[in-house]
Formats: sequence, C-alpha cells, structure tokens
Amino acid sequence: MQDKKVMEFETFSPEETLELGRKLAREARPGDVYTLVGDLGVGKTVFTQGIAQGLGIEEPICSPTFTIVQVYEEGRMPFYHFDVYRIGDIEEMDEIGYEDYFYGEGLTMIEWANLIEEILPDHYREITIEKDLEKGFDYRKITILDR
Repeated sequence: MQDKKVMEFETFSPEETLELGRKLAREARPGDVYTLVGDLGVGKTVFTQGIAQGLGIEEPICSPTFTIVQVYEEGRMPFYHFDVYRIGDIEEMDEIGYEDYFYGEGLTMIEWANLIEEILPDHYREITIEKDLEKGFDYRKITILDR
C-alpha cells in the first residue's frame, strides 16, 4: 500500500492564498483532479483563482454554483472548475458528462467534492482550507493530501 503524501501550508492574507494556488497549478499535469473542501467564505474561490492564474488563464474566475461546471481553455491546459454544492443526486453529474472532464486532458477542480465521493477517480489531490480566527482574520491552514 502506498503512503499518502500530506502537505500543510499556512497563509496570512488572500494574496498568499492566491499565490499558493498559482504554485500548485504550475505543478499540475493534464488529467489531474483536485478536490476543494472548506466552509463558505474560507477562500475556496481565491485559491481557485490562483490555480487558474498559475495555468495562464487571465479571464475572471468565479464559483460556478448555478452552472455546476465552468470550462476555461485559454491556459497551458484546459481548466474544468466544478461546484457541486447544488447537486441533488449523482445522476446530474452523469447528465453533464462529468467523466469527459474528470478523465480529460485538463486540470479538474471540484468544490464540495464530498457530495460526490462515490464517483471521484481512484487518485486525486484533496485540498482542505480552514480558518482559525485566533491566528487572525485572514489566516488559513491549507492541507493537501494525495489520495
């Protein structure tokens, strides 16, 4: 059995969170799947904007809450940004052809992936963002686990 790799980072501003996303994207390879877990307002969108910038995407990135998936093709590889918060059941993912994205030639980012765990690929990178107000309003602990 392979050991799971865990990395932990601390950021103290939205700019640092954005930069961590940029750095992570520079390492990304076609076919990678990242899941993003965190409460509302924790910085998932800021982190995702950093991922997009790291891929060379210049257009504005916002959470695709009502469209489920937003596709960006202008970077060094396609970027598929999912927000599955409003998914009623897994069949909705089938209807949008999720496998074409999850197993495609781009980087897939899935917010609220815990809601669709049963269809996640065997290997993905789980990114968790947490606040700790005792360490400051803009403090974030970002844990990255290779599954």
